[in-house]
Amino acid sequence: MNSQFMRITSRFMIASVLSLGLPIQSAYAGIVGTDKVAAAAHTQSERARIGSYLEREDVSKALQAEGIDADAAKARVAAMTDEEVLKVAGKLDQVPAGGDVVGVLLTVFIILLVTDILGFTSVFPFTHSAR
Repeated sequence: MNSQFMRITSRFMIASVLSLGLPIQSAYAGIVGTDKVAAAAHTQSERARIGSYLEREDVSKALQAEGIDADAAKARVAAMTDEEVLKVAGKLDQVPAGGDVVGVLLTVFIILLVTDILGFTSVFPFTHSAR
């Protein structure tokens, strides 16, 4: 029994020592350019601007009139890609002050609806995912 224990222990030790020589995956650390950091900061500020726009009382009333929960819309904005955020923010820049809120809301609604249909999210119960 003692020799069997020694045989198993020695095999385990040999396997352990041999596995120490295996290469370990290393992380790659690169320098991030200033333009990438600035673009990410710009996108985050635009995302925050859209979020603050959705918190306005008139916008939340317009969303409720369209049957959209304001919290669901905020969650959707948080889930949007950077390109979508910049597109919606560009639409906000084109709207005159106190102007066509419905057009902006319709744009946000369409983006949310398309992402819901594509199966990326599940906010609207009346849509069926394409997945």
